[in-house]
Amino acid sequence: MMFPSKITTCILVLAVYTAAPSESTITCGTVTSTLARCIGYLTNSGSLPSDCCVGVKSLNQMAQTTPDRRQVCECLKSAAKDITGLNTDLVATLPTTCGVSVPYPIRFSTNCDTISTAV
Repeated sequence: MMFPSKITTCILVLAVYTAAPSESTITCGTVTSTLARCIGYLTNSGSLPSDCCVGVKSLNQMAQTTPDRRQVCECLKSAAKDITGLNTDLVATLPTTCGVSVPYPIRFSTNCDTISTAV
């Protein structure tokens, strides 16, 4: 009778290790530092530096889980409040401009709780 309990234990362990994390591993500090080079461009006070797009692509690669994407969204909305003169059109098109496709709109009104990794 030991065999069924070993199978059950293995299934439970596998389920724990394959379950998606429920909390984000990305911090707002990481988000803001990764995109800091984009600020001049997003406030119409400079051209688009190549390392801005490197940051956009890097952040997109980091945010592969639903909690991470939601955290990035919340961090961006929070940081945007502290930046005077953001051009919302440039903000909305930044991922596309940098060659990154995201399955949700980049707007300050976006409900971050609706963002997921499902396409």
